Amino acid sequence: MPAAGRGERLGLGPAKALRPLGGVPMLVLAVRALAEARGVDVVVVAAPPDDRAEVQALLSAYDIGTEVVIVSGGATRQESVRRALAALPPEVEIVLVHDAARPLAPSELADAVVQAVRDGYDAVVPALPVADTIKRVDEAGRVLETLPREQLRAVQTPQGFRRQLLADAHAAAPPADPTLTDDAGLVERIGVAVHVVPGHPEGLKVTRPIDVVFAEALLARRWARHAP
Repeated sequence: MPAAGRGERLGLGPAKALRPLGGVPMLVLAVRALAEARGVDVVVVAAPPDDRAEVQALLSAYDIGTEVVIVSGGATRQESVRRALAALPPEVEIVLVHDAARPLAPSELADAVVQAVRDGYDAVVPALPVADTIKRVDEAGRVLETLPREQLRAVQTPQGFRRQLLADAHAAAPPADPTLTDDAGLVERIGVAVHVVPGHPEGLKVTRPIDVVFAEALLARRWARHAP
């Protein structure tokens, strides 16, 4: 779980993963949901290097229920994933990469991705159909084409991979390519097909202040459903 980003688009404050939703840090929500998945045995968090001790203390204060390992994240998402990958126990063969900024993705989504890899797919991503019309534009703002919406998907995390494949994809990737925004992109780059499974509406990414509003509303509804 890469969690070392500062989250400038959320405004001033602590590292994005440490910001609260409903009074609980996003990182805790994300780790706890991942740990509740049946197919997850260990969670490795790539924390902001300056906040590593704080992250360790924070996660220790909650009942996660699964082994959690903390490593120092890198300057880029790619580097953070590489460091977390290297910290996994050697017997782990299937790896999920999940953004801490998607704290409400349910554990069932992780299990669906793991099962798809076990069923024989080398790389799996959850995704939702795109509701908006998508247009490709040039730097001057001129529309170049309207893309066929039925072929488009909004990709989420956790993304699942055979461990050696993901390690090979990271080894082959440029150190900091801004066009590579997820791990599936690295796998595609080395010519391996990526399989899509249905995503989940609550797997939204918290990037902007308005996303916090949506996420807190979803979280409040979830807690209300489980209230005694």
